[in-house]
Amino acid sequence: MAPVTTWTGREATALRQALRMSVTAFAEHLGVARRTVAKWSSQGDKVLPRADMQAALDTVLTRATSDARARFEALLVTGTNGAPGSTTPARTGSDTDTGKDRHSGSGSDGDVRRRELLRATAAGVAAGPAVSPLLDALVSPRHPPKTVLSVQQLSRAVAAVKRDYQACRYARVLDDLVTLLPALEPARANAEEEQRAQADVLATDLYHVVGSVLLKMGDRGMALVAAERSTHAATASQDPVAIAASARIMTHALMSNGHDDQAVTLAGHAAGALDRDTRLDSTDAVAVYGALVLRGAVAAARKDDRDTAHAMLDEATRAAARLGYDGNDRWTGFGATNVLLHRVNIALALGDAGTAITLARTVPLDKITLAERRASLYVDVARAYTQWGRHEQGLNALRTAYDVAPEEIRCRPTVQRIAGDLALLAKGQIRTAVIDFAQTAGIPL
Repeated sequence: MAPVTTWTGREATALRQALRMSVTAFAEHLGVARRTVAKWSSQGDKVLPRADMQAALDTVLTRATSDARARFEALLVTGTNGAPGSTTPARTGSDTDTGKDRHSGSGSDGDVRRRELLRATAAGVAAGPAVSPLLDALVSPRHPPKTVLSVQQLSRAVAAVKRDYQACRYARVLDDLVTLLPALEPARANAEEEQRAQADVLATDLYHVVGSVLLKMGDRGMALVAAERSTHAATASQDPVAIAASARIMTHALMSNGHDDQAVTLAGHAAGALDRDTRLDSTDAVAVYGALVLRGAVAAARKDDRDTAHAMLDEATRAAARLGYDGNDRWTGFGATNVLLHRVNIALALGDAGTAITLARTVPLDKITLAERRASLYVDVARAYTQWGRHEQGLNALRTAYDVAPEEIRCRPTVQRIAGDLALLAKGQIRTAVIDFAQTAGIPL
């Protein structure tokens, strides 16, 4: 279907009715006041939503199902009250906010200036950390360690790399992994019989970090390889909590490679197995269970399965209540606050940018102790504002995320896409500020 060139109250009302939403529900979905949506309904093509709402309505229509889009087209023909739709152009007057910006340029000249700005930005941006040495260490380690690590030494090294990952010190993580991976298998092979299971659990955790950092760097295929290594090590350990923990990174890797159905299935089965095998009789088991269910909820939202996503969120809420605190048991960062962070992310995945912003405003920031989680929240807020067409707020959220964790912002492909969207969609001084920020932060556009 052809895009809407200019939204008026008539088109906005047709979209609301096509989505089968009430005035109140549609207002919450967009993050606007109820009276604004009511005004669109009552004044029809005599009112034009402001510029940021034009972009938000574009996003809602793009994310609508095929059935909803078909209803939208039909309503444009028949009219939202059942009468033939008006073909009279929208009247420009006191109710119109076109959002024009004298700095933005128009037509081909504006497009040329925009492309020139982006090319200039790309030329001055530093690249993120290189992953080639890590991939070499993962698939073909060439330099065996001079000394074999004891299980205690391996445990301390894995804990250190986990802490650095959660602090978003990714360059250090990559360097440490290049050293640790060649030492891992000799350490496992040399472990005493009573320490073999512990060494296998440590291998599970180390390969988990490898998969996680590769996902951060955008290497989804090799992240799947690392996730499989984690799964094999966990199976060898025969530790139910380790097996479920490895399912977390496998779920994430499957989802990142577009296998959302398999990711949801794996998360559900692995969580059920952990519950059966342990009765969730330890804080580690509860935390891993809750974190695994949350990962499944994200995968469900990615395939637009609202019912499953919210059911898994509710199960994670119960697990958080059972745990009773915001902690970092088994490196999960799990607790009630973590569930709320995932509610923000899942609302965003489902296309509910307004809901995501509303939820983000309720997050107790003082309870987010991990830099990676705090930065991820602000990245989600930036995504939501960008979807919403509120480009200045999106830029401000990215700036805050950069202040929290510069490497998180510099390295992640998700952030590069947000910054690129802002640079292309924003106008005038805001666009210039976006490009300046990208240059300063080292974000390639």
